[in-house]
Amino acid sequence: MNHPDDDNGDVLRRMESNGDDLSRARNLNFVVVFPDQASAEIFASTFRQLGHAVSIDFAETVKELPWDVTVVNHMVPSHQDITEFESLLQDEATSRGGRNDGWGCLSEQSPAN
Repeated sequence: MNHPDDDNGDVLRRMESNGDDLSRARNLNFVVVFPDQASAEIFASTFRQLGHAVSIDFAETVKELPWDVTVVNHMVPSHQDITEFESLLQDEATSRGGRNDGWGCLSEQSPAN
């Protein structure tokens, strides 16, 4: 499959080259980082109300934004859908001082692999 030349496209190409079946839906974990627990909690509440599983951790992966919120979205990992969901996350995070910090998922191998 031909993916755009950006971070999401790079990840999807790497997944395909490792034998991942990108037509199979799975849980994608999107991480959004925040400067404080209160902002992280408000953001998390919004996505819980939308039906997503959400967790909050004081991880300090990003020093100035130490609170990680992981939002789980069950979806087919397509470039368009990932980019659209990241945009939704960022729209909600911006007013609370947060920003996207990436996504990941478990591999779904095709039955032949």
